[in-house]
Amino acid sequence: MATMIHTVTYRLSTHSPSSFTRLFSFPSQSLSLSLPSCSTPTPITKCEFRSQKSSKQGRYSIVAKASSATDFSQNIGDILGDVSIFTASGEPVVFKDLWDQNEGIAVVALLRHFGCPCCWELASKLKESKARFDSAGVKLIAIGVGTPDKARILAERLPFPPDCLYADPERKAYDVLGLYYGFGRTFFNPASAKVFSRFEALQKAVKNYTIEATPDDRSSVLQQGGMLVFKGKQLLYARKDEGTGDHAPLDDIFNICCKVPVA
Repeated sequence: MATMIHTVTYRLSTHSPSSFTRLFSFPSQSLSLSLPSCSTPTPITKCEFRSQKSSKQGRYSIVAKASSATDFSQNIGDILGDVSIFTASGEPVVFKDLWDQNEGIAVVALLRHFGCPCCWELASKLKESKARFDSAGVKLIAIGVGTPDKARILAERLPFPPDCLYADPERKAYDVLGLYYGFGRTFFNPASAKVFSRFEALQKAVKNYTIEATPDDRSSVLQQGGMLVFKGKQLLYARKDEGTGDHAPLDDIFNICCKVPVA
């Protein structure tokens, strides 16, 4: 089937449902995305995507699928360990240097991107939970799509501890983990409806929000995130976000961390 590339503008203040308009009052802020359009009518649940800035293409479905640690390769810790990302200050670092690879326990939260309002909410919750993680001997690691300067915007304006924040501008970790990506997942997945139950938390988190934190590569806004818990290289828990704002329940994360004895 032939496809053509066109540009769609997603306007946060006027192109969203009225509830989102009330929640995110960012006048005249918009994102231009390069998205696919099929030459003949097709169901929205299946759509081919090709980014103008990337040769990657794939098929994405709105249908939710369960994810767990068993969905990943047994040696995912080793594979992920060699992936290089950046600190918020711009220094390159590999995953295996972020926590003790023998017995250390780490919560790895992969945000969508630094300009995602729902990710500011998640980052806010993680910040509020950091003392609890620290007391349990758990290393908190938050990663977002974008360059280090975008990470610093979130760190400064939310605020969020910069020593826990990392940038993955090329989405290397997201690709290795097979986290969901696509137009349908980002804007039309039923799992995203959960965000409507968290108005107050979202409003508080985006008080100092700026769209300037959005990656310059606008195709990056189609990336979904996830949550992982490791003990050394062993993956104890994994959850892929099914859609925008579909974050792992932190109570589940605490339960996993509390069950694992700290060395």
